Amino acid sequence: MLTLIAAVIKRDLKLAMRRQADMVSAIFFFIIVVSLFPLGIGPEADLLRKLAPGVLWVAALLATMLSLPRLFADDHRDGTLEQLALAPHPLGLVVTGKVIAHWLVSGLPLALIAPVLGLQFDLSTEALLAVTLSILIGTPALSGIGAIGAALTLGLRGGGVLISLLVLPLYIPVLIFGAGAVDATVTGLGGEGHLSLLAALTFASIGFAPWAAAAALKIALE
Repeated sequence: MLTLIAAVIKRDLKLAMRRQADMVSAIFFFIIVVSLFPLGIGPEADLLRKLAPGVLWVAALLATMLSLPRLFADDHRDGTLEQLALAPHPLGLVVTGKVIAHWLVSGLPLALIAPVLGLQFDLSTEALLAVTLSILIGTPALSGIGAIGAALTLGLRGGGVLISLLVLPLYIPVLIFGAGAVDATVTGLGGEGHLSLLAALTFASIGFAPWAAAAALKIALE
């Protein structure tokens, strides 16, 4: 199982390196969206600190969604997905590897950049650490849930819009607990409880979402 998942991750990472424009566009989107808010709001430190959790998390959520339509589309287009579905190993393990690879390409870079962007909102060191941890813990859940939407809309016209309609309501708990962890840290209440719930959502998403996405892929391929 681990060998199969590692092979899928390695393959998808190699393909992602050949399409670096997708990864760079998501990162630049995150940077631009987060940077526009301090410029538009002004230098009011208290207001910026209040807005920071929501702004950072909404920007990270939208940036993660940019690459979801291509999660399975390229493999479906060249016939690779059909071969993977016909292989003797479970398709859910393949989807698990693709979800992890998607997070490594789209979620992990955002978590590494977020503390630097958080300086624009006059966040303390503890708040910057909370931003990093919350995005690091929460973005795998976004990739897992997004895989279900990408599988359900595979091969449909306007799939990108449909993915947004499907997954955005499911992203709300992740957004609430992710932004809540940062906000609780900023206000001095401590964000450990929010981070624990966020980790639970991530484990549940990584554990169950790939199998739901695999079932949707089999329906799409029939």
